Amino acid sequence: MSDAAQPTAAEVRAAVEAVKTALDRHLAAVERRTGEDDQAVYEAFNELASAAEAYDELLYDRYDEVTPFEIPGAEDSLPPYAGPGEPHAVSVLIRRDYSVAEPQRLLAQAQRVEAAEYEDGEGANDEAAATVPGALGVLFGEFEPDEIASRHAEFGLEEGDSTLWVTAADEPAEPGEWLEAPFDEVDPERVLCRFDVSAVFDEDHEDEDDDEDHEDDGIDDEALDELDADDELDGDDDLEPLDAER
Repeated sequence: MSDAAQPTAAEVRAAVEAVKTALDRHLAAVERRTGEDDQAVYEAFNELASAAEAYDELLYDRYDEVTPFEIPGAEDSLPPYAGPGEPHAVSVLIRRDYSVAEPQRLLAQAQRVEAAEYEDGEGANDEAAATVPGALGVLFGEFEPDEIASRHAEFGLEEGDSTLWVTAADEPAEPGEWLEAPFDEVDPERVLCRFDVSAVFDEDHEDEDDDEDHEDDGIDDEALDELDADDELDGDDDLEPLDAER
C-alpha cells in the first residue's frame, strides 16, 4: 500500500476509541438483557464486531500490526432475529454428514434388517441389501435419523459435521407445500436457534490430549498399531444385535 493510501494515526486512534465505546455499549446491553434472544444484545454485538474489524484493518494498514481478536465473518454468524414475536409454527432443519467407514458392517446390518422383517423369506429383497446404496436405503428406511445418529458406529458409519436450525413461521405450512424443495426457502432472520457440531471445534483440544496420553502411557507407536490390529472387525462376530422388538 502506498503512503498516500495509508490511514493517518488520527484515524487509527479514532477507530480504537470506537472499539472502546462499542465495548461499553455491549456490556451495558448484556447487563440489561431480558432473555437469551435480546435484540439489544444482538445489535451491540454486531456493532462491536464491526468496530473491532475496522480498527484491525486500519491498524494493519498503518502500522503493519494485528489484534489478537478473531472477528466473525458474516458467513459465520446469523443476522439478528427478525421473525414473528409470537411464532405459531416452527420448522426444524437438520443436516448430518456420515462417511461409510466399514462397508461390510453396513451390508451385514442391512441384511439382518431384511432377514428380521421377512423371516419366512417371502418378499425379502436380497439385492437391496447387497450394495452400499441399497444397504443405506434399507437402514435409513428402517431406523429414525436420531437412532442412526446414536448407533452410527454399529452401522459402519463415521460421523461428520452436523447442524440443526429451528426457524419460526407465522402459520404452519400447507400439507405437501415444501416437499419438493425442503431447504430452498430458509430465511436466516427467522432462525430462532442453531446448533453446530464439527470436529474443527475440538481438533486442537484432541491434539493436546493425544500428546499428553502418549507421554504418560509409555506405549510406542508400534505397540499401539498392534493393539488396533487386534481390535479390527473379524467378520460379523463383533456386530451388536439389533433390537429384538424390530
